[in-house]
Parts: sequence; structure tokens; C-alpha cells
Amino acid sequence: MNILFIGDIFSAPGRLMVAETLPELQEKYELDFIIANGENCAGGFGMNRKSLEELSQLGVDCFTLGNHTWSNGDIVGILEGNDKRVVRPLNLSSGAPGVGYRFYKVGEQSVCVINLLGRTYMEPAENPFAMVNSLIKEMKGQADYIFVDFHAEATSEKKAMGYFLDGRVDAVLGTHTHVQTNDARVLPRGTAYITDVGMTGPRESVLGVEKDIIVKRFLTGRPERFEPARGDLQFNGVIISFESPNKVRLIETLNLFKSSL
Repeated sequence: MNILFIGDIFSAPGRLMVAETLPELQEKYELDFIIANGENCAGGFGMNRKSLEELSQLGVDCFTLGNHTWSNGDIVGILEGNDKRVVRPLNLSSGAPGVGYRFYKVGEQSVCVINLLGRTYMEPAENPFAMVNSLIKEMKGQADYIFVDFHAEATSEKKAMGYFLDGRVDAVLGTHTHVQTNDARVLPRGTAYITDVGMTGPRESVLGVEKDIIVKRFLTGRPERFEPARGDLQFNGVIISFESPNKVRLIETLNLFKSSL
């Protein structure tokens, strides 16, 4: 089983980079399933139907979200319609539409994708440790593979989640900071882990945004309208290959670049 997780897809440049990169990755790695964090895929804030359909047609099977879940109005209809391609954070308010985990059939096996939201330096959310703990106990034996996207700011919170779930899920993959970390590894009890997968979108940017806008904001302290950066593109992701359920063969980071298209 070979699974690709694509780091936060940022706006049109990120979608373009997926279109340019994914076919060669599918051929090289013989991918069985593709997951992507899509919380910034529409204009850099949120997800809309256009971006969902565009990325689905490119081959993405499942989309996770994060703290920008509600940043585009289209997402309400997508989640209320129970679109099976989209998983929102499990630990949002219990009244939120959508679900925090889904099962997918991949060949003869089942893949479960869980989305969690961190609480350190983030907006209020329910306790992700307690909620995922209850969920995993409840769904024991229902999935061959379990993937967790932990969308969080603090590296300490992500590391703690990795060790908390080590041996209980197949992968804990951090998202949100848009900067890929250099710590992809298999934890002691067999779970694939990385603190942050990174971002797919504009390379010469500040987290996807035009760099001069952010520099000006730091200089003046005044709010500025964010615009996606232009120019060269990057693709951040991880490939996780399994010999069998609960047996990770490798986790490999992808940090690819293309000149302005």
C-alpha cells in the first residue's frame, strides 16, 4: 500500500502545482490512495466547490481541513451534503456539519482518515487527545489503516500526539505551519510521523502570501489584504509505504520545485 499525503494546498498556485506534479508521482510511486489538506485551496482561505472538484479530478481521494474550515461559505453546503471526499476536524463543536473521520475502500482494504485540530495558539476547540482516544477505542478493528492529520501550531502538541497514538494508528501527519519539518520517521511502536508536511503553493512567499505584503505588515503593525504570491512553485508532501497493515516500510518527504509556469 502506497499513500501520498499532500501538504496544505494554497490557492490557485497550489492547485496548479498539484496538476503539474501528481501524474509523475502516481507513476513513480504507484499510489493507491491520495490525501490532501485542502483548507486553503480556494484563494488561500477555505475550500469551495470549484477547488474541490478540480483537485478531485486530478486524483485526490480525500481532503482534510483545519482552522480555516469556515473561511469560505461553500464549505457549509459541502459538509451538510455529506460529501464523502471531505473530513473536517473531529473536535469542532458537536453542532458543526460534517464528520471528523471517514472510511475509504482501497482495493480489498479499508483506510480511515481522521482530522484533528490543535488547541495551543489556536481558536477554541474540544480536546483532540480525549476525542481521538475515544474514537480509536470505538472503531477498533474497523480499518486496516488509520491516518491522522493533526492540524496544529505548536510542535510540542504535535509531538505529544505522535507519541500518544504511536502503535495505535498508522500515521500521524502534522499540518498548518506551511513549513516542512525535517523529522519524518517511524516512531518506536511503528507509527509513521512528521511534525509538519509543509505547503504546496508559491515558493517565494510567506506561507503562500505575497512576501512584500507580510513584510509591510511586520514593519507597520497595520492589517493588510493578503494575496497569494506568484512565481516559482513548490510541492510538499510525504509518501508512506506499507508492507502490510501496521507495518510501515518507509516514510519519505517530498520537497519539489518548479519554475514559474
